Amino acid sequence: MPEVSTKPYLLRAIYEWCTDNGYTPHIAVVVDGRTRVPMQFVKNGEIVLNVSFEATSGLKMDNDFISFSARFGGISRDISVPVDNVIAIYARENGQGMAFEAPTGLAASDEAAESSEAPVTTLSALASVPSTEKTEASSTTSPENEPEPPKKGGRPVLTRIK
Repeated sequence: MPEVSTKPYLLRAIYEWCTDNGYTPHIAVVVDGRTRVPMQFVKNGEIVLNVSFEATSGLKMDNDFISFSARFGGISRDISVPVDNVIAIYARENGQGMAFEAPTGLAASDEAAESSEAPVTTLSALASVPSTEKTEASSTTSPENEPEPPKKGGRPVLTRIK
């Protein structure tokens, strides 16, 4: 019997951490032929899904697939995502979570045959955006060189590093 990957266990642990702390868990997924998601929401071969209790119905996080029902544009859809295609799970409110290696050897040809979109691109890592807080060194610079202050009330952003 082959050894089971630690990835599904880590996904469930981060999901539980998010819900225990009142955060909204999201997963970033590379889309291929085995992924069942609304294709109109896929961008650059990826989709980010809210997997919180409030946003899903019948969430099952098995060792091979994550499946649930969710509403997209008011229409209920059945979602099925291979665990291998999940590249990150994180809390929407603060961006904390875990990123995974992008899957290698995805069946991009399967997706290309089904749609006319470009092939799936893979990511090597995800990183959070550094804080824009002022330091003493930056407070001594002239006002015209100061960066614009961050806007309040924005959502956390993940920056992809290729």
